Amino acid sequence: MKLTWILVADNSRARIFTADSLSSPLEEIDDLCHTAGRLHDREITSDLPGRISSSGTVSHTYEQPNDPKKHEIDNFARRIAHYLEDALNAHRFEQLLIVAGPSFLGLLRNHLSEQLKQRVRFELNKELTALSVADIRQHLPQYLPNL
Repeated sequence: MKLTWILVADNSRARIFTADSLSSPLEEIDDLCHTAGRLHDREITSDLPGRISSSGTVSHTYEQPNDPKKHEIDNFARRIAHYLEDALNAHRFEQLLIVAGPSFLGLLRNHLSEQLKQRVRFELNKELTALSVADIRQHLPQYLPNL
């Protein structure tokens, strides 16, 4: 069997597994955490929005152009993509299976290189990071894809 990695990720955690054969149990090889992905906007930003005065006595609250939480989640997706790219270049895996919630999966896809995208053999739109290894395996095909 070709060396297969299974990435199970969400906004704040990415677990990486491998399997010895097409139908074997998973073995966890890494666990990446991103605590900022669990924080609320008010915990990420240090200050309240500023106030802007317009003509007269009317003032308005200044809105941030980007959502700080979304920015942190996007940073984590980028970090995972870099991690995977480095591992692929080091020949640590040949094919990739990805399990992530729909919104995070979309962010992750945006950061994957073409080389990585060509190695993806399976995607599942589910958030499974909190499950046990055996329960995660139950959500994957009985026989993992092979190149």
